[in-house]
Amino acid sequence: MNDDPRSGDVGEFERHRARLFGIAYRMLGTVEDAEDVLQEAYLRWHQADPAAVRTPEAWLVAVTTRLSIDRLRRAAAEREHYVGDWLPEPIATDPPPDRQAEMASDLSMAFLVLLERLAPEERAALLLHDVFDTGYAEIARVLEKSEPACRQLVHRARARVRGDRARFPVPVETKERLVEQFLAAIGADDKDGVLALLAEDATWTSDGGGKVRASRRVVRGADRVARLVLGLERKWGRIVRHEVVWLNAEPAIATYVGDRLAFTTSVDTDGERLVAFYRVLNPEKLRHAESGHDTGEWP
Repeated sequence: MNDDPRSGDVGEFERHRARLFGIAYRMLGTVEDAEDVLQEAYLRWHQADPAAVRTPEAWLVAVTTRLSIDRLRRAAAEREHYVGDWLPEPIATDPPPDRQAEMASDLSMAFLVLLERLAPEERAALLLHDVFDTGYAEIARVLEKSEPACRQLVHRARARVRGDRARFPVPVETKERLVEQFLAAIGADDKDGVLALLAEDATWTSDGGGKVRASRRVVRGADRVARLVLGLERKWGRIVRHEVVWLNAEPAIATYVGDRLAFTTSVDTDGERLVAFYRVLNPEKLRHAESGHDTGEWP
């Protein structure tokens, strides 16, 4: 009889792959980095002493989280030299089960952008506790800190993101309707219609990564955002095609030139108005916005 808790270790790892990918992707914001972390986590899993693995899932979550923290620290230095604003990589998804707003909000572009405000250990503690329902005792073991220190990390992280996060999740049907209305308004060159959909303090963030021409500063204010999007539509409207798609578990916009995906636009809303736009034009970040990423289940 094989008492090795890692027996059939490929199958054991794959059983937890969706959860591990969900942690790494939310920590790092790109599929490639998340996959690299999972590959390293698997190598360590394969080489681990079975006596050190009491609970496979907990062991794998701890290793994946620590690897993500290390990689995020290295990425922070790289992103200081990034051209323009850095946005997370969008991924194509199916609509969430029963279109659950809570689940969608935890994978949304807006939430991932908010996470960028946090130090690596703050981000890890917040994700483990608030998204993956991990208890403080386990978080303390993962981060190798005391439970009170982990509680403080989560408290501090919540305080840093709370002000810009909707108090209540917005139903994805509401966001879908607002996105469709926005596309109809820009298609009709209707500035009043666009302005009616925008919050007064709406923002527009573009990520071209120095590879595609894009605004290098955040555009702020409803009037400026409206003038920007209508100007772009007048310039390119005849050669581009917009579609409402599902990115990061929420309705978003995919824009094509012919059959080529040119960019994606994700939005955030308070339920009544569109409050933020996130346009990803960097072609290196669009590879998983069409084909999706198979995590085996919801990440």
